[in-house]
Amino acid sequence: MTQPRPAAVIVLAAGEGRRMRSRLPKVLHPLAGRTLLEHVLAAAEPVRPERVVVVVGHGREQVTAMLAERAPHVATAVQEHQGGTGHAVRAALGALGDLPPDAAAVVLPGDVPLLTSAAVAALVDRHQASGAAATVLTAAVADPTGYGRIVRGPGGEVREIVEQRDADATTAAINEINTGVYVFDVELLRGALKRLTTENAQGEEYLTDVVGLLVTDGLPVGAHVLADAAEAAGVNDRRQLGEAGLVLRDRIVTAAMLAGTTIVDPASTWIDAGVVLEPDTTIWPNTHLRGATSIAAGAEVGPDCTLVNTVVAAGARVTRSVLEGAEVGPGAAVGPFAHLRPGTRLGRSGRIGAFVETKAADIGAETKVPHLAYVGDAVIGERTNIGCTTVFVNYDGVAKHRTVIGSDVRIGSDTMLVAPVTVGDGAYTGAGSVIREDVPPGALAVREGRQRTIVDWVLRRRPDSAAARAAQAAQAGRESTQRRPGT
Repeated sequence: MTQPRPAAVIVLAAGEGRRMRSRLPKVLHPLAGRTLLEHVLAAAEPVRPERVVVVVGHGREQVTAMLAERAPHVATAVQEHQGGTGHAVRAALGALGDLPPDAAAVVLPGDVPLLTSAAVAALVDRHQASGAAATVLTAAVADPTGYGRIVRGPGGEVREIVEQRDADATTAAINEINTGVYVFDVELLRGALKRLTTENAQGEEYLTDVVGLLVTDGLPVGAHVLADAAEAAGVNDRRQLGEAGLVLRDRIVTAAMLAGTTIVDPASTWIDAGVVLEPDTTIWPNTHLRGATSIAAGAEVGPDCTLVNTVVAAGARVTRSVLEGAEVGPGAAVGPFAHLRPGTRLGRSGRIGAFVETKAADIGAETKVPHLAYVGDAVIGERTNIGCTTVFVNYDGVAKHRTVIGSDVRIGSDTMLVAPVTVGDGAYTGAGSVIREDVPPGALAVREGRQRTIVDWVLRRRPDSAAARAAQAAQAGRESTQRRPGT
């Protein structure tokens, strides 16, 4: 009889992960913009369970905090001591509460970030179609060392799962392994868990022993073999974390290219799982797109760019720059060597050029900040030009203050705008000015002193310097020219 969709998903995430050599719990290590645990939760989403429970133990406060922030629908169950996978699942069932009599539960390890939603869905489909008491996700691998072996009966049915440490030579030679992913009938699972013992090499309650108990009870246990065994790879140390990162990088980049993005050098392009790329975008080499970044159609990013939680609108161009929490409008251009910090919004066809830093700045359409400037805590209107080496002086040592610049304004080179200050529409500032007072619309603001020139100061105060010798030579040449007849 076909079973309903699983009512619950249980993720085992209580382990310490000592081989990671980290104070951060293993399941919280980041990979392609998500933690290992988040990748597993994403793989289980197509199951559409009524309840999701993550079993926590080591570093439980950190894991629980992450879930509260990023996956608030997920409940947690505490495994007070590391008593094995069977013990962990029993803790999870206690947190699930009452479930329908025919409920099924998917159980997954929290450290398999390469597992795909397609594989989980296929496992569930196999379980539904077979009417088995349990269905195990398995994989055929060249080297099964370290994994539990799948022992099948004469008809190919699953008879038991034997852990590496408990396997004899014949069993150890089997190359079909347990991935640690299962679907169980919940009521049958509850009964079998009560009968688990710790009579094994590790002195723990093995979830794998539930399979043998179900078989002993005369109940069918099925298996679904992964098409790609690499999906079953767990992450236990930093080397495996890096290897998984390469696989995810290739998956994400390939999917983007097949969806219509031109990626000039896939090997040097890193894209987080949450990044959105519309068709007809172009990503140039050595570009990193992280977090909730989105790139609209016709935009180009790179080379040598890092964008974090940044929105790039249609037709915009970003090159050799770092953008964090920024918005780049349609047809706008950024770079090279610009740094757009959180709260920067560049309007349509705007321009931020070389060696410009911005922060909390709303920059209007067609406005240009071409080079060598700092724009912080500011609002700038449309079609304004900010001259070279202009600084928005926004911090007085205690608090930040805001500068407001109107539309069609011309800020002269090397202007210091000391906030709080407002420059009205159509106004100008002279080069080298320090603007401390509001400038009315259409006015020219100039703050300058008269130039004072002290003749022969270098000859008198630095007589032995190279500058003095150059000045003497220039003076002598000038005097010679003045004495020459006919001049």
